[in-house]
Parts: sequence; structure tokens; C-alpha cells
Amino acid sequence: MTNSHHYQNLLAQDRFGLQIAARLSDAADELPYDISERLRAARTRAMGKRKVVAQTASSITRSGTSAALTFGTEHLNWWDRVAAAAPLLALVLGLIAINVIQNDKRADEIAEIDAALLTDDLPPAAYTDPGFTQFLKSRVGQN
Repeated sequence: MTNSHHYQNLLAQDRFGLQIAARLSDAADELPYDISERLRAARTRAMGKRKVVAQTASSITRSGTSAALTFGTEHLNWWDRVAAAAPLLALVLGLIAINVIQNDKRADEIAEIDAALLTDDLPPAAYTDPGFTQFLKSRVGQN
């Protein structure tokens, strides 16, 4: 809603500027030549700096309940395309880094478990034995 108010304000400013220009042009015929030339040069500079308010959309793209306007004058140069692709590249590199770090942590955890199993006085086959809980209970009672 603020965009439409902003657009209406710009249009009102343009209309006001045109009214002032018309009033000034009425009295310009009676001015000396050097003053009218300076005014013409100033007017040319001012028109060069003026913002363009209205722009016609070249196409309307609809998708479900939403719509998008595209303007034919938007051309992206090489740096704009690189700047647009940079966040996507950073995201992909971040996801790859997270995957590598998680794989390293997982490998370290498995290596610790394997080292604990192999250096323990209990053979690895004992962990699958149904009497293993009895062995643990008796060992706790001895300590």
C-alpha cells in the first residue's frame, strides 16, 4: 500500500512541476535573450536529472494466486549475475562443509568405540552373548 502512495506522490510532484513550468514559460517571452538562454540550459539540466516515474510492464506472469510484473529494460551485467549467484554458492559450500565435518565426527566416534572394544579385556563376541548382563552385574559387585 505504501508503494501506491509513493507512486501517487511522485505523480503529484510531476504534475506540480509541469504547472510551474507552464507558468514560467508564459512570462519567458518577455525576458532578455541571455537570461532565457540560461533558463533553457538550466531546464535541460533539470530534465536530465529528473526521475522517470511511470514505466510500462512488458509482461505479467501469473502463478496460482500470485502475479509478477517484468520490465523489459532490466538487463543484468556480469557483476550483477555474480552477485546474485554468490549467496547460492555460499550456501552450497556451507552445506558441503557441514557434511564433511559431520562425517569426520561420526568416523571419530566409531573409531573410539572400536578402540574401546578392542582394548577391553572382554572379547567382542561377548557383547552378543545373552549372559552378558549377568557378567556385568557380577563385575559391578566385585568392584
